[in-house]
Amino acid sequence: MTTEPQRSRAVFSNEDFGLMKEAVANYVKQIADDPRSSKFSNLYHRLGRLG
Repeated sequence: MTTEPQRSRAVFSNEDFGLMKEAVANYVKQIADDPRSSKFSNLYHRLGRLG
């Protein structure tokens, strides 16, 4: 008897990516003067490619 590994399920839906992108965009505006804002801006763009 050969068993195949179970298929992995997605953790996030396409709608989730849109919500996260919106939340990150708002946060980037709040921390615009913080040096970390560029990292969050990059995250925003990566989320846009996924969802």
